[in-house]
Amino acid sequence: MKYMLLFCFFIFTINTYSQSKKLKNIYSENNKIGIGTKYPDALLTVKGNIHTQEIMVDLNGAVTPDYVFETYYTSFSGLNPTYRFLSLKEIETFIKKNHHLPKIPSAKEMELNGLSLKEMNLLLLEKIEELTLFTIEQQKEIDLLKQGQTKK
Repeated sequence: MKYMLLFCFFIFTINTYSQSKKLKNIYSENNKIGIGTKYPDALLTVKGNIHTQEIMVDLNGAVTPDYVFETYYTSFSGLNPTYRFLSLKEIETFIKKNHHLPKIPSAKEMELNGLSLKEMNLLLLEKIEELTLFTIEQQKEIDLLKQGQTKK
């Protein structure tokens, strides 16, 4: 609610200020604000760089990747029942065929469609959690190999 009030105040300030002093590159159409564009396609559309200290992204029902650990340790996830933990061999096969990670859009797809920061951050966290589990598995194998070396 606090962010909505701040956003409304920001929009009101821009509208009031832009009516008293015409600001270059700030446009309003159909209750949408465009900065650097005359044709905003969202509540606030900015064509150009944005400099900020922080961005807060609400999940609005998006599932965080805890399902990776849940699936790995229990073979099923109530958070995401369709998730499947792939083996490194399956991942390698996918990469050889598609030249990008599973579930991550290709460079061509990103160029064509852009990307959602919320969606991409959740996908990257999923990949980090998978990598963490593979690293744990590798460390266990290393420890077993070390034990075998010391017994000889």
